Amino acid sequence: MFLTISTTGEPERPATDLGFLLHKHPDKAQVFSTSYGTAHVLYPEASAERCTAALLLEVDAVALVRRGKGKGRGGAPDAALAQYVNDRPYAASSLLAVALSAVFSSAMRGQCAARPDLPARARPLRIEVPALPARGGTDLVRQLFEPRGWTVDAEAVALDARFPAWGASRYVRLVLESDRLTLAEALRHLYVLLPVLDDAKHYWVSSDEVDKLLRAGEGWLADHPEQKLITSRYLSRRWSLTREAMERLELVRLAESDDTEVEDIDNAVDEETDTEEKPVPLAVRRRDAILAALDACGAGRVLDLGCGQGQLVQALLKDVRFTEIVGVDVSMRALTLAARRLKLDRMGDRRAARVQLLQGSLAYTDKRLKGYDAAVLSEVVEHVDPPRLSALEYAVFGSARPRTVLVTTPNAEYNIRWESLPAGHRRHGDHRFEWTRAEFRSWAREVAGRHGYEVGFTPVGPDDPEVGPPTQMATFSLNTTTPDTKEGKAA
Repeated sequence: MFLTISTTGEPERPATDLGFLLHKHPDKAQVFSTSYGTAHVLYPEASAERCTAALLLEVDAVALVRRGKGKGRGGAPDAALAQYVNDRPYAASSLLAVALSAVFSSAMRGQCAARPDLPARARPLRIEVPALPARGGTDLVRQLFEPRGWTVDAEAVALDARFPAWGASRYVRLVLESDRLTLAEALRHLYVLLPVLDDAKHYWVSSDEVDKLLRAGEGWLADHPEQKLITSRYLSRRWSLTREAMERLELVRLAESDDTEVEDIDNAVDEETDTEEKPVPLAVRRRDAILAALDACGAGRVLDLGCGQGQLVQALLKDVRFTEIVGVDVSMRALTLAARRLKLDRMGDRRAARVQLLQGSLAYTDKRLKGYDAAVLSEVVEHVDPPRLSALEYAVFGSARPRTVLVTTPNAEYNIRWESLPAGHRRHGDHRFEWTRAEFRSWAREVAGRHGYEVGFTPVGPDDPEVGPPTQMATFSLNTTTPDTKEGKAA
């Protein structure tokens, strides 16, 4: 199987940027092992004016049969001989689609660490597939690719050029051209539509294929005029999976039209049949309390300091009143998971303009954090070694100085109410301490006094008459009538 991707360029935007996007150097020929053969990536041409990357997939037909074990197209063709004499080593199919996803995975996700500005740019693209099975002919090829911005040149391949009367085969020579698409969009189109045109897959289609389809089809499949045909063929005409995919695609379409999240639409509950009240998790109560406090202080530009995996950032992003949201964490892994949770790489421009993730330590001052309406430290302070609390205190209250600071932390007195928590143990292995209500209030009042804030306290969760709530929250409000605390005094 063979496929080429070409682009053109100019001196300021050379065509060899294709190498950065594909994460494959134009000066090298690279080899990759796949489940059913070997993939080769090479560049027949690479200059500033024009660059072409080629993917050659050598299929091991015997391995394909052995791995298939009698299931699906790969293992149970109509005749025994057809297991070894067939078109699979030559004609593009789901085998090539899987190879594209494996070899160009970062490019398909729109990621480029070396040149992060490149993936979002549309560029001139030309994709050629010499032999493509197309059950539906050249007309179907055009119906699938043209609505996505491609100029399609699909030429039917004759069964035998010496006998024109025999007519055309089911194969086409395909050339796609566009200057309106990004490379990631182009690769996702191919990943979905190559097996759709072949109308077969070399592996058993299970429920996880729905998720694969929706990931690759995000941003273009929900409003495709041939959505039903694409979904049915991609899922090997399994009706239950097709119906599930179609329902989820309709939710995506509605969410995009309303510029909101799918979860906000898919929230209908029949209260007459679902009468059992479920306990609200403490993490949800905590986020609700934070959102209510931010709403009460009229904050629009908010810092989530120690944002972790982005749960609070995600909740803030759903409310248009929060016009700028910045998540800060020292852990790059946590920020990567937060970006994945938020789907930053696929987010619409309006939403993306409202959110930013930054790596930073709260033990140091950071000029990027100055000038915000509010800052949130949700379940953060207890992860800081006590000798370093003063550094965090000055970085937030002395340097950044937002108008409002919200701090939540566990109430150590409530721990005896956790049946699963052994006596004397903290709630999390990384907690350096857990304060009682008196200890937390003492710390908060001292911080407020040193930096010109007023502070109030709010219980979060059920407020036990003996031991108090599971979580305690302090709301610090900047006293604008008090001069800023000097750095030397704060230190």
